[in-house]
Amino acid sequence: MHTVGSSIEHWSENPQVYFSNLDPDVTAAVIAASADLCLVIDAHGVVRDLTIGGTPQQDLSEVRRWIGRPWVDTVSVESRAKIHALLESGRQAVSSSAVRVERQVNHPLAGGQELPVAYSVVPLGTQGRLLALGRNLHALAAVQQRLVDAQQSMERDYLRLRHTEARYRLLFEAVDEALLVIDASTHIVLEHNAAAARLLGEASRRIIGRPVIDFLAVGSQSGAQALLAQVRSTGRSETDELKLAGSGAGLRLVASLFKQDSAALLLLRLAPIERSVGRSAADVEGQSLAHVVNAMPDAFVLTDMQGRVLAANPAFLNMVQLPGGEAITGQPLDRWLGRSSVDLNVLIGNLRQHGVLRLFPTTLRSGYGEAVQIEISAVAVVDVQPACLGFSIRDVSRRLPADGRSQRQLPRSAEQLTGLVGRLPLKDIVGETVDLIERLCIEAALELTRDNRASAAEMLGLSRQSLYVKLRRYGIQDAPSPPALEP
Repeated sequence: MHTVGSSIEHWSENPQVYFSNLDPDVTAAVIAASADLCLVIDAHGVVRDLTIGGTPQQDLSEVRRWIGRPWVDTVSVESRAKIHALLESGRQAVSSSAVRVERQVNHPLAGGQELPVAYSVVPLGTQGRLLALGRNLHALAAVQQRLVDAQQSMERDYLRLRHTEARYRLLFEAVDEALLVIDASTHIVLEHNAAAARLLGEASRRIIGRPVIDFLAVGSQSGAQALLAQVRSTGRSETDELKLAGSGAGLRLVASLFKQDSAALLLLRLAPIERSVGRSAADVEGQSLAHVVNAMPDAFVLTDMQGRVLAANPAFLNMVQLPGGEAITGQPLDRWLGRSSVDLNVLIGNLRQHGVLRLFPTTLRSGYGEAVQIEISAVAVVDVQPACLGFSIRDVSRRLPADGRSQRQLPRSAEQLTGLVGRLPLKDIVGETVDLIERLCIEAALELTRDNRASAAEMLGLSRQSLYVKLRRYGIQDAPSPPALEP
């Protein structure tokens, strides 16, 4: 007589002993209870019947529409090869006791969802029908998806933490101020930046792990200890002056309390006393330079890169003679400078290209319309914020001309012109005079603009095409043709 244990162990080897007269309804119930999804597949691979066992974890009403459709058409594209493999293995099986291969496939459902199922097939009789027993992997897939989401969230948090730490390290090392992070209880140095190593005069490996008191002179250690004890109760404090051990250099120490992982830490800022003295000397130097500029007899103007006045010395204010105490700050410099706005455009264009301009001749108009001849030397300072332009302006209206300086002389005197009367028609005499004056004006405009023909044309009120035509007409320099007519 077989015991229960032995029957459980050997019934799969002799199924005819127990299942030969099994009722079909009982067989169907057993199959439905043993699998989440059971499909009856005919010899052509078409689903002929199905049953849903267990408790569905999602809406599977759409599954019943598979009946009458090829099994391979109910799965996603990447799962079709697995269905073909299952059908082939089922056809080759000799009996239901043959080794069966399980395949995991995905069934697309409505709304973009998928139903993951693990199938194994069993042959049903000799007509080529197969029984596909499936396990619903939806719950397992949901757990796996949550695991993947948790891993991705951890990766994002870890990456964000690494970026934050990198930014902290960069800022910690980039600041010029000496910084130390110490333990609030033991005063042991935990971290420091490069500026602190330079200030303390120690190598980095000799600073970490040592009490910060060791780096101070004996006379300053008691004051530093009292400061650190006070910081633990107040959160922040600073000292007037401490001395470094060895060098004896004076410094000011500022301490702040903060928490990290339930541990109390102190951030120490070390500022050398000599640094504040250096800043005072720089301030004195800057004030002296400002006094010198204000006392200069030549005008000086500071503008932005577009030519708007930022500051000017008293000499410039006297030259422009603003009526009624009008403010000069924010005004465009070409309001007073140059025969037209062309002069300032030429100045700014040369400064942006070369950085320096010397002895540029032009005129300066006062607030009452009086014009004086001036020379300008200018510089562009672009390595400060904001970038600016500096103009040194000198009145040259009373300057005597240099010896041997060539002066333009008219080729014909008044007597020579009147002598042409009777020989030439008046129209020809006037035309020759007009041509002479036109040529002299063009030459003067080219000289004022440093041979910048676009600016010269704007100064003369001509188009560039017209200016090139006149240059060729009078044979002034070698005037190439313009690239295109201006609109």
